[in-house]
Order: sequence, then structure tokens, then C-alpha cells
Amino acid sequence: MTGGGPPSVFPLIDLIMIRHSVILKLKEGLNQELSNAYFNAVHKLASIPDVQQFEVLKQISPKNKFEYGISMEFENQEQYDAYSNHPLHTAFLKDYWIPCVEDFLEIDYTLL
Repeated sequence: MTGGGPPSVFPLIDLIMIRHSVILKLKEGLNQELSNAYFNAVHKLASIPDVQQFEVLKQISPKNKFEYGISMEFENQEQYDAYSNHPLHTAFLKDYWIPCVEDFLEIDYTLL
């Protein structure tokens, strides 16, 4: 055996891809009109530049209290930061997220 040791289990990746995921529970008693407006606003987030692999998901398991998920990808931290500060995103947080979401867990992943 030659070469200076075993191959790396976690190879270096040139592309930093970030997967931004949020799981959430809507507020109890949210009326259908506001719920529909919330999800329409969620889908508009996909139009923000550099958002890729945008998905809105519904939980089907009783394993936790969360009901929905939102997932998207960005090629790098700069794109993710631009999304976070985009006027459509900041307006969404103020106009829909705060009034409609009871609890959430946000996770931002990169590949190992």
C-alpha cells in the first residue's frame, strides 16, 4: 500500500451549495383566507433571483408538531445572503410569516 493514508471520507467540494430549509406550524385558528394568502406569498419567494429547487411541503407523519416545510437551494453564501435581504423576502416575513407562523425550525445545510 502506497500513498500517505486512507482516502478522505469527506471529499472537498468546490461548490458550496446551501440548502435552506424551514419546517413550521401555522397559528391555531388561522382562517382559510389568511392561510391561502400565506401560501400564495410563500410561492412568490421562488421568483427571487438565484433560488433553486424551491419546494413547499406538507408533513404527513405525526412524529412532531410541525405541519409544513419550505426548502430551496443556493449556489453559495452570497446568493443566500442576497435572498435573505431581498425586499420580497423581508416583506414576506413582516406581512405573512410573523402573523401566521406559530413555531418553526430553520436549518441551513451544506454538503459534507
